[in-house]
Amino acid sequence: MKLSIYTREFYYNMKLAYPVVIGMLGHTLVQLIDNIMVGQLGPTELAAVSLGNSFVFIAMSLGIGFSTAITPLIAQYYGAKNHTEVQQIYIHGLVLCISFGILLSGLVLISQPILNQMGQPAEVVKMARPYLFWVAISLTPLVGFQGFRQFAEGLFQTRLAMYATLIGNFINIILNYLLIFGILGFPKMGVEGAALGTLISRIIMFLLIAYVVKINKRFEIYHRNLFQVRLYRGIFKKIISLGFPSALQMFFEVTFFTSAIWLSGLLGKNAQAANQIAFNLSSMTYMVAIGVGVTSMIRVGNEKGKGDFFNLRRVAISTFLLIFLLDFFFCILFVSAHDFLPWIYFDSSGPVISSDVHDVILMAADLILIAAFFQIADGVQAVVLAALRGMQDVILPAFLIFVAYGAIGFPTGYHLSLNTDWEINGIWIGLLTGLTVSAILLISRFHYLTRKLIIKNSL
Repeated sequence: MKLSIYTREFYYNMKLAYPVVIGMLGHTLVQLIDNIMVGQLGPTELAAVSLGNSFVFIAMSLGIGFSTAITPLIAQYYGAKNHTEVQQIYIHGLVLCISFGILLSGLVLISQPILNQMGQPAEVVKMARPYLFWVAISLTPLVGFQGFRQFAEGLFQTRLAMYATLIGNFINIILNYLLIFGILGFPKMGVEGAALGTLISRIIMFLLIAYVVKINKRFEIYHRNLFQVRLYRGIFKKIISLGFPSALQMFFEVTFFTSAIWLSGLLGKNAQAANQIAFNLSSMTYMVAIGVGVTSMIRVGNEKGKGDFFNLRRVAISTFLLIFLLDFFFCILFVSAHDFLPWIYFDSSGPVISSDVHDVILMAADLILIAAFFQIADGVQAVVLAALRGMQDVILPAFLIFVAYGAIGFPTGYHLSLNTDWEINGIWIGLLTGLTVSAILLISRFHYLTRKLIIKNSL
């Protein structure tokens, strides 16, 4: 089979993916700038942001993972030209997302006392508590935003979320600068100021995308008789049956990476700060995988609605090949620049650089070198998982991810970090191991499932 049947899809795949990538990169860029700003205050403040985010990332993974159920269902019914069902999924999905966002905010808020029981540095915990409070509240508008986003993306409209995210991120950067350092008469709030800026920007993002979806003529048919739409238990059940395993998938993945934050905290605040730097940089390249994954999920879901399983497999494989090539480039970039990249997080203009900063820089450089080699596995497993979501195959993949991360990756990182001289590097070797196993298992699942569907459909 010629490679061109896959490569000719690259242009359309990138056309769909780039707005998602830009939007997600914009969000991650804000986190990068947040970390750089907070890094100017010192390693302790940077570690506090890392610890606070570790709680929020887990809750966020459940909310975002759950919301991904909306996109393949919308894409499937849109492919089948069933606009009534598209409207039903849209309304029920939005209700579920907002409700789930409120629940997650409450759960994170009541979990704050756990910070004191985790064996983390006392000065880091003290700063993390107020940061966690504001960012926890921001989960409600964030998951609500995801409801509108997944609806629009299921209809191949990937630019709307990009615009809303970029505007929200721009506001976030300005607010963080003013509130962290106390510029132009604003109070100097340090780490807490970064959290408050995040809350305000996410509220603006939610309101903005809600307004744009409401006035966009492409969605006019789905807003007709909007307030007369009845809510049905069966439709809620359909979304939850797909959304719950999807949430578990993302929960296992984020918890796997979050465990690196907690384990690094057991090794000290410098190790935790170095972990945050490597994690932040890796998150930026991962946003490209998310963008290609969304494209895969949309196109696969659409082909499923049409019943064309041969084309479904071809389109999906084209996205796998695309992310492989992109992440190979990122791998080379990380290897080439691993000594330089950590310095962007600290002020190196002064005559004296503290020993703590030097320690963090050296550890972060090693972690970035390890992260370079899991770029490919991380990207491929993310896009294959998205394709399986597009096929609405979510239960077994959730189990496979649990095996890869929980039974293999985490124990490897735990043992190497706490029982050998590898320490912080051992944590990231565990991450590399888990991601590689996940990629292999998910590719095997996709190959088996698509071949079975094609053979069944041809009989």
